[in-house]
Amino acid sequence: MKILTNLWWLCLLLCAQPVSGQQKGRLTPMLLWQLGRVSLEDVSPDGKTVLYGVTRYDLAANKGNRDLYLIAADGSDRGQPHQLTSTPASEANARFHPDGKRIGYLYQGHLWVMDLTSGQARQVSDQEMEGFMWSPDGKKVLYVAEVKYEPTIADRYPELDKAHAWIFDDLMYRHWDHYEDGKYRNIFVAEFRDSVLAEARNIMNEPYDAPLQPFGGMEQIAWHPKGHLIAYTCKKLKGKAWATSTNSEIYLYNLNTEQTRNISEGLPGYDMEPAFSPDGRYIAWNSMATDGYESDRNRIFIMDLHNGSRWEMTEGLDMNANHPHWAADGQGIYFTSERGATNHIYYVDFRKGGKLRRLTSGHYNFYDFAVTPDYLIARRCSMSEPHELYRVTLDAGRANQLTFTNKAILDTLAMGKVEKRWIQTTDGKKMLTWVIYPPDFDPNEKYPTLLYCQGGPQSTVSQFWSYRWNFQLMAANGYIVVAPNRRGLPGFGREWNDAIAGDWGGQAMQDLLAAIDSMSREPFVDESRLGAVGASFGGYSVYWLAGNHHKRFKAFVAHAGLFNLESWYGTTEELFFANHDLGGPYWTKPRPETYDTDSPHLYADNWDTPILIIHGGKDYRVPESEGMQAFQVAQLKGIPSRFLYFPDENHWILTPQNGVLWHRVFFEWLDQWLKE
Repeated sequence: MKILTNLWWLCLLLCAQPVSGQQKGRLTPMLLWQLGRVSLEDVSPDGKTVLYGVTRYDLAANKGNRDLYLIAADGSDRGQPHQLTSTPASEANARFHPDGKRIGYLYQGHLWVMDLTSGQARQVSDQEMEGFMWSPDGKKVLYVAEVKYEPTIADRYPELDKAHAWIFDDLMYRHWDHYEDGKYRNIFVAEFRDSVLAEARNIMNEPYDAPLQPFGGMEQIAWHPKGHLIAYTCKKLKGKAWATSTNSEIYLYNLNTEQTRNISEGLPGYDMEPAFSPDGRYIAWNSMATDGYESDRNRIFIMDLHNGSRWEMTEGLDMNANHPHWAADGQGIYFTSERGATNHIYYVDFRKGGKLRRLTSGHYNFYDFAVTPDYLIARRCSMSEPHELYRVTLDAGRANQLTFTNKAILDTLAMGKVEKRWIQTTDGKKMLTWVIYPPDFDPNEKYPTLLYCQGGPQSTVSQFWSYRWNFQLMAANGYIVVAPNRRGLPGFGREWNDAIAGDWGGQAMQDLLAAIDSMSREPFVDESRLGAVGASFGGYSVYWLAGNHHKRFKAFVAHAGLFNLESWYGTTEELFFANHDLGGPYWTKPRPETYDTDSPHLYADNWDTPILIIHGGKDYRVPESEGMQAFQVAQLKGIPSRFLYFPDENHWILTPQNGVLWHRVFFEWLDQWLKE
């Protein structure tokens, strides 16, 4: 079966290969899922070798598999990596042992250790883990595992062994895509002697999750260089308090005294991602000032562990400072930030009075990175390039590509031009808008054009590479894509970012209309064939536009959109987000105005345009009933409409065949109404 699958992919690749002298091919959904997805795992202690993963998807088997690779950090491998694993399931959370001669990784939930000289690997623990970390001396292992704290129905009523139900007495009974099962992620520490993991100690013993659910990883835990302290992120709240607050904290656990203390006490918003300085004297972390505001400015706080003093390193900066990493000499901190619709790496130099310098440049996004004394290793992408690893020089920030995972496929494809435009908004501001053109764009032709409505709502339209909302794939299908950084997106100052709260249907929607109106005046845009598409808040935007677009658009696509703000408030789980952006519950007095002005369902009487609605059954952030309500309105009004429903997907579409189906239905719908 595996041989047949490989032959199938080979045929697909050969079909994409342009014959000599012919034009290059176009990106397709099938090719999109064939691309290897690169993850940065670790850099060796001597800084000479990069450990990374590549996830490849088998469309026929409908699953993915990540394997591990090594490549020289100085580029001497010339893009030819050494493959470490080739197993039926994925390896994850791979890390070099401090001796540099071994790596550890999780395979099928268990810790394995591989000798890099022999290539031999063996399982060293039967404990199921969700993440692990070596101690600085390599003599201990820290790992995250679930602990059951609360009884199930079977525990309470053992005689009812066929019953399938849950009983809840508080909020947060479901989160993201799963129901609460009484288990919590705790942190354990165990001795690692003679390549055997000894009995572990739970350093928490509390019914709270560390790292935070649903997306927190090992970046939320740090080990002191001397090995006696562990810093971790946790939100020690339950039920309603958890649902309405973002107040996570940074805790320090002392392995010698077995005492825990909260070092971020008094900082009311998110506190996450602790990082110790190389000499162990200081600890830095990300902190937000406002409880309940998940998109507040991300600051960097530092504490002196000798005297307990703490301060904000980024005070006065009108920008986010994400994912702090100490310089190898401890004389500065690197971080990433969104500025001008790109995501770059910055450096604060303590020797120069805290001077800020942007290290990287260009129309790219830089994501996770590792620091060595001589360079950074970072993961980079753009709208036209999937993620690969780069070595970044510390002086000029030059980025030299290390991995070329997808070069063979990308060399066969033509990508469309990506243009940066500044468009004037209805209130006289300048708005950065990306315009993506078809690969064979001819300015003398007229093209159907899509307005892309971003989600978030506070999430930049940056140089991201997406496996669903892929602008180059839309362009390859003959569409011009207009992607504005409307009001409410980070990277343009706090005033621009914060302007959307309580005003979802206001200036942000006018910004979207300003972008498509400006582009419609171009001779190559066919204003009789305009569509609007988006997901999450972008789906909300599509629903709102459907009732307020005044005949501009001929087709809509809304994925996981919010249709009725009252019903959404009553069914979503992270209520801190709803309370901040909507101003509180709909029953409070005075009633927040947004419920009476900004909810798309209020304008359903104006709906008259074909609409495709997509939703996942395990989406508890924007529950499926929102999509069902919108579809019912369209059907009852006799509007051409289609409901694409994925019962096993959440807010995203994650499995290969569902992903290809998503794109097929997406383009079939748009082609039907914008091309025929």
